[in-house]
Amino acid sequence: GELKHGPIALIDEATPVIVIAPSDALYEKTMSNMSEVMARGGPIILFTDAQGAENAPAGVKVIIVPTCDPLVAPLVFSAPIQLLAYHVAVQKGADVDQPRNLAKSVTVE
Repeated sequence: GELKHGPIALIDEATPVIVIAPSDALYEKTMSNMSEVMARGGPIILFTDAQGAENAPAGVKVIIVPTCDPLVAPLVFSAPIQLLAYHVAVQKGADVDQPRNLAKSVTVE
């Protein structure tokens, strides 16, 4: 839902967009945002449940996540997204065990 103004201007054929859309009250609004990305030619990877996959537009790569209670959906959806991030980083040759520019979260006095 945060596509207005700046981010939408960055969308083109070379900018894949990850969409997380469980079948909930915000599904239709998320699909509307996804349509804006598609209109600009941005490739989409959609993470959704089985019901959401049935309603996905043509041309969208769909990754089906188990249907779950909305209370635990953030936990269920985070695992495949983390796996995607890991595999993309490996494909790009990034050192996933020692990320660059990682700041220490605890400072020593």
